[in-house]
Amino acid sequence: MPGGKWAKRLLLLLVVLGLLYAGLVFGENRFIYFPARGLTTTPADAGLDFVDVHFNAEDGVRLHGWWVPGQVNEAPLLWFHGNAGNLSNRVALLELLHDELDVGVFMFDYRGYGRSEGNPSEAGLYADARAALEATQMHAEVRQDEIVVVGQSLGAAVAVELASTHSVRGVVLEAAFTSIPDMARHHYSFLPVWPLLKTSFDSEARISSIDAPLLMSHGADDDIVPLDMGRELFAAAEEPKEFSLVKGAGHNDVYLTADYIATLRGFLGSLDASE
Repeated sequence: MPGGKWAKRLLLLLVVLGLLYAGLVFGENRFIYFPARGLTTTPADAGLDFVDVHFNAEDGVRLHGWWVPGQVNEAPLLWFHGNAGNLSNRVALLELLHDELDVGVFMFDYRGYGRSEGNPSEAGLYADARAALEATQMHAEVRQDEIVVVGQSLGAAVAVELASTHSVRGVVLEAAFTSIPDMARHHYSFLPVWPLLKTSFDSEARISSIDAPLLMSHGADDDIVPLDMGRELFAAAEEPKEFSLVKGAGHNDVYLTADYIATLRGFLGSLDASE
């Protein structure tokens, strides 16, 4: 009977949607973190001097990072990368920062990424950030409030949390989102999973607590984190703040644009001028 045929199809659709729904809720980490183990290249392959750094988070998880020295009198950068790959995928970025800005950069892998132990989680990444801040202080030989924290995408959420609870020199966010539930609502609007997610990375609730100059950059063609979400987060931040719309850039290629280094250089220069 035609009615029975449609009923079966509807039941099948509901089963498929139910399985997808359960997968998003109970396997949410698989939709947030995309770590790659091991390293395929190092700063040495780009001709950069660097220090291989192993350090511990407060819960004992062993982490790995790189310290690439720069000019002694420049504020060092503590860099939080995005949710995919590992340090190997950021060597070209390190080379660009060294060649164009000659600033010291500490970049590390979160737990579960690269050579870092453990498995990623929201609380774990926050703990990793605190440990990385201490490691940057030690290797750059500066005070905590002389460090500029930089976060890309998921790393922006980590940077916001750290800077909302620690005194830093400045904050740079690239392709930042408001929260993970908001991202789920945007990408999976057909499934109301966001109220059940355990992971929040709620930058919108934290960003007003940052007591440091802020630069936010967002690709005009970002198809992962919508531009409106970046603007919404920016609106929640306190002054002094600056928003840079990067024309022609998507989600992962902001740093490849001609204006990227100029904007970052100008922001870092403004921090020096305000001292």
